Amino acid sequence: MLEYLIVCPLVFLGGFVDAVAGGGGLISLPAYMIAGLGPVEAIGTNKFSASCGTFVATMRYSRCGYIQWRGLLSVVIAALVGSWIGARLALLMESDIFKTVMLIILPITAIFVLNKRALSKYRVPFAVRKTIVVMTILALFMGVYDGFYGPGTGTFLMLLLVCVARLRLERAVGTTKVINLSTNIASLSVFLVHGKIVFPLALVAAVFGIAGNYIGSKYFMQKGSGFVKPLIVVVLSIFFVKLCWELFIAA
Repeated sequence: MLEYLIVCPLVFLGGFVDAVAGGGGLISLPAYMIAGLGPVEAIGTNKFSASCGTFVATMRYSRCGYIQWRGLLSVVIAALVGSWIGARLALLMESDIFKTVMLIILPITAIFVLNKRALSKYRVPFAVRKTIVVMTILALFMGVYDGFYGPGTGTFLMLLLVCVARLRLERAVGTTKVINLSTNIASLSVFLVHGKIVFPLALVAAVFGIAGNYIGSKYFMQKGSGFVKPLIVVVLSIFFVKLCWELFIAA
């Protein structure tokens, strides 16, 4: 019972944050480990509940017109290929160098997000074909990051889709959910095959993850960018603390 009391509220909060700003795994994954699951079981069980929640958020955003499906097949394929490449790179090189670089990138990203016009500034959109090409490149790049290290992938992808691919925030959030769902399902299949999911806990936590994503997507559609910015800064701050812990304390 203690496991459920620890995991379920944090999975709900992680789902809420993930639906709005990405990075919900920074909240939900540690919950499973605090509850006593081993690292592999924690990741696998978290992937199950996260996939369920992301599916609900994706459907809600699609139903409300935040997802333009044209051209997304190439984007999803690029993310999956990038994730595979990143996983292979993780076997060949130390992650500490990458983490150190992220310590520099995170504060800069937070300062950018806090800029009043960072997410709300109107950018002249690219032509459809160029938009698809740019999104595909970004998905490949972030797929590599996701496979190599992973935390905050959704947050960074959403920011890049807005600032580089020139998508409106609503479409960027919807596109991010499609990519996240695809990569989550791909990695979830591995954990399913190897029996690394604690199903009693995963099924109950999935209900809370679905609720968090449902409410989070609803709030985003009501509040827009004014509601997103503070959550992104919170996610980046949690990520920064996590990196400092891994590099300077846990090591």
